[in-house]
Amino acid sequence: MSTTERPIEGQYLPYYDTYIRHIPEGADPLYMLDKLPDALQQAVGQLTDEQARFAYAPGKWSIKEMLVHVIDTERIFAYRALRMARNDKTDLPGFEQDDYVPNSEANERDLSDILDEYASVRAATLSLFRSFSETQLARTGTANGGPASVRALLFIIPGHELHHLSILRERYLPGLV
Repeated sequence: MSTTERPIEGQYLPYYDTYIRHIPEGADPLYMLDKLPDALQQAVGQLTDEQARFAYAPGKWSIKEMLVHVIDTERIFAYRALRMARNDKTDLPGFEQDDYVPNSEANERDLSDILDEYASVRAATLSLFRSFSETQLARTGTANGGPASVRALLFIIPGHELHHLSILRERYLPGLV
């Protein structure tokens, strides 16, 4: 199975180009999914629960909220990939992240619990995508009113996390010093 073949225009909504661009040319998104937990652990693993409640500006998510957002998004995108890989042609609904985050109650949770959940979700995501054949990776469907392919979702999930890791390093962590 070739997971380094990039999705092409028309296999995803243009909005997701922001995330796909985070995956370097020739990089294997499965490998990145496998290695990103190390980067995340390095970035937030030593934070206290109080530090993880930090938001870099009023109205912005806390670190805990951002982490749960990454988990929620990965779950939703993996579910979409499963449906499409199984050739389900149902138009899958979008989700409103700004409704999910406050309802996650992330700031009431222990950071260690959030990181354990993240690890479990990542293991499931890796197992799912490793199970897909080339035919399944090429399958397409619709989600959030636009085109999506299993391959695009494979690139979007780590790209989305890299996007948030970048924000974490640029905006959150400097404010904790």
